[in-house]
Amino acid sequence: MMPYTYSLILFFTVIICFVASFDKRLRFDREFVPFFKAAALVAVFFIAWDVWFTSKGVWWFDTRYTLGLVMAGLPLEEWLFFIFIPFSCIFTYFCIDKFFRLQSLSAFNNIVVFVSVIICAVVALRYADRIYTVVTATVTIVTLVLFHFVFRIQWITQASLVFTLLMLGFLPVNGILTGTGLESPIVNYNPMEFMGIRVLTIPVEDAVYGYTQFLWVLYFFKKFQSKQHQSTDKEDSVSSEIVDH
Repeated sequence: MMPYTYSLILFFTVIICFVASFDKRLRFDREFVPFFKAAALVAVFFIAWDVWFTSKGVWWFDTRYTLGLVMAGLPLEEWLFFIFIPFSCIFTYFCIDKFFRLQSLSAFNNIVVFVSVIICAVVALRYADRIYTVVTATVTIVTLVLFHFVFRIQWITQASLVFTLLMLGFLPVNGILTGTGLESPIVNYNPMEFMGIRVLTIPVEDAVYGYTQFLWVLYFFKKFQSKQHQSTDKEDSVSSEIVDH
């Protein structure tokens, strides 16, 4: 069982969402292409970040809990993490957005961005010698500034609320990865490279890291989703014209 621990965590995280994707009321399966494009694109950056931090000893993996397949210093399961976890997150956002009208929350975008940026800036300055803390806070600040002031994204508060709900799943999943219920953590952290503040066994930085990753995957998902729908509408329009003639 031990070598399958990480892979089983990923499997049980995604399986219910994957099966539910084919529900006729949801049909998230129609959005698989936009999702995989978005997840793969964002994964390039976050995997590079992961590889760098692993090489620097910021964190490392207990290979007793993995299948033993390693690429660029990362277990295979860690690579799959950047597809499986975002899948569950985007699926959840898709469902909530489909059945609930949360667009009015955009009125709180200024507050959410302002408070988040201030907190991240203060934390980065306070823990300037902790690389995980500083990099995570900085990337989050850049992300929020770009989304709010450059891209003019209107769904920041909506996404933030959904991510808060996702914490209900984040805590057990990341909790196990960081050692909850196990003899030793699957993912280990150098105590000199993060704040040392944990929720259960989870470094607070992990939640911020996940939030930023979620925002970027969602951003590109919406972009690719829009293009796919436009392409489909054009094809339907052409088909209709042919039938009319």
